[in-house]
Amino acid sequence: MARKRKGEAIHGWIVLDKPEGLTSTQALSKVRRHLNAEKAGHGGTLDPLATGILPIALGEATKTVSYAMDGEKTYRFTVRWGARTTTDDREGAVVETSDVRPDADAIRAALPAFLGHIEQIPPQFCAIKVDGERAYDIARGGDAVDLAARTVRIDRLELVETPDADHAVLEVDCGKGTYVRSIARDLAERLGTVGHIATLRRLRVGSFNLERAISLDDLVAMEQGAAVERLLLPIETALDDIPALALTDAEAHRLKHGQTVALLTRQDRERLTAIRGDVGGDGTVIALFGGKPVALARVEGAEVRPVRVLNL
Repeated sequence: MARKRKGEAIHGWIVLDKPEGLTSTQALSKVRRHLNAEKAGHGGTLDPLATGILPIALGEATKTVSYAMDGEKTYRFTVRWGARTTTDDREGAVVETSDVRPDADAIRAALPAFLGHIEQIPPQFCAIKVDGERAYDIARGGDAVDLAARTVRIDRLELVETPDADHAVLEVDCGKGTYVRSIARDLAERLGTVGHIATLRRLRVGSFNLERAISLDDLVAMEQGAAVERLLLPIETALDDIPALALTDAEAHRLKHGQTVALLTRQDRERLTAIRGDVGGDGTVIALFGGKPVALARVEGAEVRPVRVLNL
């Protein structure tokens, strides 16, 4: 006897403006419960302190979560000068203080050192595993965590304003794995002081931005059906940077059943040539039939191999 579904089969993305005070998992659970969705995941963790863009994947969109997480992110954050904390944000205990307060000119002069591919040591309180244990669990136990520096990419880092001597508001465009708390910590050190994150807001994850976002309160206030109809974005929204390959009915049928498709005719080669310059280093494409996604696939020579089949 078939197992009864727990929830409805809803496929697509909801762009949530996560409120402060909730973990990403808690916010995800509230969205899933309100929409009565059978399956859900999110496209990139936000700390409880942080607000802003949390893409929620529903149904088959969960198979594209990794692509959303790989997308460039934009954050606006406030650094509080003069106090270093255990967590590198305002939720931690103060462990060091300084009377030094950098002015706007000094801050701007320090920013270029953080652009491009840089080495960054993650915060002590983070989810990285050390010998099978989360770093934050080790840190909560009072032990220092030895975390290796990681290479991260920062494309833009700008000073927005200095509302007072104790605070500076900045914006950053960065790649996967970048810790904004580490930027604040290291920037303060470069300026001869200490500092931590006072506020943090994510403005963008790949193609997901605040223009498409809804607050949790507004979402919960909507009827489930209306929310899905008005807010649900297509699965391929997370795949805007991935080229699309149109398939015939027979080709789509093969990919859906996990079989490789050979593109051997001249017309087939023209299809591949049309997208060849856009295909990433790993050859990934989104395969479409009738304008709808069939599978994430990989182009290898004249063959298209399914990576993740989308059962829509």
